[in-house]
Amino acid sequence: MRNFVDLGIEQREVMLEKALSVARIGFWEVDLTNNKVTWSRITKEIHEVPDDYIPNLEEGVNFYKEGKYREEISRLVQTAMEKGVPWDTELIIVTTTGNEVWVRAKGEVEIVDGKPVRLFGTFQDIDEKKRAQIKYNEASKRLALATNEAKIGIWDYNVVDNILVWDDNMFKLYGLKKTDFSGVVEAWESSIHPDDKERSQHEVELALKGEKEFDTEFRIIKPNGEVNHIKAHATVQRDSSGNPLKMIGINHDITVLKNTRLELLRSQESLAGAFENSSVGMALVGLDGKWIQVNNSVCNSLGYTIEELMQLTFQDITHPDDLQKDLQLLQELIDGKRDSYQIEKRYYHKKGYLVYVLLTVTGVYNVDGSLSHFISQIVDITSRIEAEEKQQKLNEITMEQNKNLLNFAHIVSHNLRSHSTNMSMLIDFLNKEKNSSEKEKIMGMLKSASNGLNETVTHLNEVVQIKTTALQLMKTVNLVQAVKDAKNNIQALIGEKNAQIDVDVSTDHVVKAVPAYLDSILLNLFTNALKYSSPERTPLLRITSKACDKRIVLEFKDNGLGIDLERHGDKIFGMFKTFHRHKDAKGIGLFITKNQIEAMGGNISVESKVDKGATFKLDFERAKKVEH
Repeated sequence: MRNFVDLGIEQREVMLEKALSVARIGFWEVDLTNNKVTWSRITKEIHEVPDDYIPNLEEGVNFYKEGKYREEISRLVQTAMEKGVPWDTELIIVTTTGNEVWVRAKGEVEIVDGKPVRLFGTFQDIDEKKRAQIKYNEASKRLALATNEAKIGIWDYNVVDNILVWDDNMFKLYGLKKTDFSGVVEAWESSIHPDDKERSQHEVELALKGEKEFDTEFRIIKPNGEVNHIKAHATVQRDSSGNPLKMIGINHDITVLKNTRLELLRSQESLAGAFENSSVGMALVGLDGKWIQVNNSVCNSLGYTIEELMQLTFQDITHPDDLQKDLQLLQELIDGKRDSYQIEKRYYHKKGYLVYVLLTVTGVYNVDGSLSHFISQIVDITSRIEAEEKQQKLNEITMEQNKNLLNFAHIVSHNLRSHSTNMSMLIDFLNKEKNSSEKEKIMGMLKSASNGLNETVTHLNEVVQIKTTALQLMKTVNLVQAVKDAKNNIQALIGEKNAQIDVDVSTDHVVKAVPAYLDSILLNLFTNALKYSSPERTPLLRITSKACDKRIVLEFKDNGLGIDLERHGDKIFGMFKTFHRHKDAKGIGLFITKNQIEAMGGNISVESKVDKGATFKLDFERAKKVEH
């Protein structure tokens, strides 16, 4: 190969021109004696002017971007002309097509007899390189800012020479001074917590062998004794044979993160324990109403297992009358109109009866602010509601009792006065009568009046006893057994009347009642149905029961004489009221029956038509289990 100096002038000029073209370097010259400016072809290409363009000094300066760049080139040219100082700078020009291009402008001045006569130099297109450098510098600044703000330290470990180089952040992370750091890997190892040192050294060895990426966590002990957690990551550079040359990596202090995770874990464990062991029902409910998680208290209150509840929504077990209000409040929470809400509502127990709860619902949100799910607190207040209902019934009974006592006072006054007047008259007749046979008749009448008085006092005493002792004697009674017992007690009367008795009462129906009262009520209804049966047809009595929520309704339906409710409906359960000309009718049975069932928290009603029979409906409180 021939040397460049051995080439001819023309060949050398061609090769030089090619080299300058590849490097995008042009020449320029200003003859100050005649103010003539000369640009090479490359210089014109950089300025994006045609080959026949003839520049001048002023236009050449005006190609530089207005502002600091144009001011700078003007200053450099002026200084060169005055002091002969050359320049080498990087500036921006604006080409004839409006493109901004970074250029490297070099120039110097030729001075003759102390005066500048010529300016000349080179002009190089460095736009691509300069912009890449600017981006790199900006990225470096951002990286430096990010690493500094994030407290990320950068290190470089020369494996071959055992040279470890740290940046400033590394020294801050480890609490070391640069003068105290020997710059070898052992210096790093001396800061590692004894319990983590062997593992960390082993992970470095694995990374150098290429068996595992270096991505680990360890603890360090600062000179002041403080223990911090460090996250480390590094890549390994190797030679062509795969031998490790360098490890370049970062360290990041994750002490706060570690402590936060630990606190979060403890909090989660504490929350989980409180959730599971709380005596208050706790549940996580999805946006679709399905149970996500429930604790044992919820299961105990509702009678379901966790697995069974997971297959249901809260809508499935909510009482229909409470569902709409619950859903309306839930929608307000979803719409952001409220953070939580609290209501009293009813759920259906697995066994079918109602469970009263105080429900508090709070929304749980994702990091982006969207609603994730709901936390529900479910406090079983069934016992409180039942106590309130019991108290209300007691108040109603008391009011009714006061009313009855007032009526009772009128009845006592009327009846006793009637008996007293009758007996006084008989005694007066007895004192005046001389005839022994007449006296005997009067004595008989007096004895009859005395018996009537005694019977009246007995009935009135029964009414008082019903109102004052019922609540203390309440038991759980199987209804079908009570009906059968009452039926057996009047078997002779049934046979005498040749009556047909049809009993269809569920064996599962148990009620809260005073056994003696219930027996009295059933006997009275049985005997009334037979006593007031129609002589025109065979007596028929059908007894049925049905469950309605927390109540049991027992129905006695006969085909007897019936009652004219239009005439007697308002006094059918009154004391000493009779509606048939039966010799045994005293008007006390239905009055006592009504008082007995109401004293037990129940009700009695009647439907009847003359000669079509009567239907008595008894309403009892349903019991949960049979007492033994």
